[in-house]
Amino acid sequence: MEPVYRGVIGTLLTVFRAQNWDITVTGTEHVPRTGGAVIATNHVGYLDFTFVGYAVRQAPGKRLVRFAAKKETFDHPVSGPLMRAMKHIPVDRAGAAATTIDHAVGLLKAGELVGMFPESTISQSFVPLPGKTGTVRMAQEAGVPIVPGAVWGSQRLYTKGRPRELTRRNVAITVDFGPPMMPRPDDDPAEVTADLMDRIGALVDTAARRYPQAPGPGEDPWWVPAHLGGSAPTPEEAQQRARADAERRRRQREGT
Repeated sequence: MEPVYRGVIGTLLTVFRAQNWDITVTGTEHVPRTGGAVIATNHVGYLDFTFVGYAVRQAPGKRLVRFAAKKETFDHPVSGPLMRAMKHIPVDRAGAAATTIDHAVGLLKAGELVGMFPESTISQSFVPLPGKTGTVRMAQEAGVPIVPGAVWGSQRLYTKGRPRELTRRNVAITVDFGPPMMPRPDDDPAEVTADLMDRIGALVDTAARRYPQAPGPGEDPWWVPAHLGGSAPTPEEAQQRARADAERRRRQREGT
């Protein structure tokens, strides 16, 4: 019955309604009703897993998603017990990627849905960064499909480098799923990952262009991508920031 997971879902739905967040979901027919699959989306805000999980629940079968999340979330005294009870997957960014992949493959082979953000970090340009190959490799090993998706609008609530605005009301959030792809065991993971990110990127571009809300007069369009007239960093600048963040984390781990 998963009482903890369902209790968390109930709490989140209460928050959604209280804040009048308008969540629109499309493409739910692409989410498998049964069996293992990887749900792979872009990453624009810290609440993306919440909205992607909600969107999957709108598909036939109302399934739960086990998300890969940084290990620090599991170490926290409040969130840790919840994350473990909901069977999410800890990711030690300083450890071996194989550990995370093995954990995810076990869940996938058991028929679970696993949620992944192939970029492994939030894109501050709000345009998808190049993806890591782990998402594809776990799908290949488990023999399951990957469902590409796009979440949009969540960056307006809580994202990297910006203050939290969780009390903002009447925000539109969209989640769109595309047709699944089935990587073969002998496919090149890098090539399949590039294809996956192209599919995710196309879904994101469509979502951003059709988004029903726009910055108000005189408002900084920081959450709008640069190529659509916003003041967000360019994809090149976002990649530079991502590399700098990774280097800073490495130095912190090594104490240098």
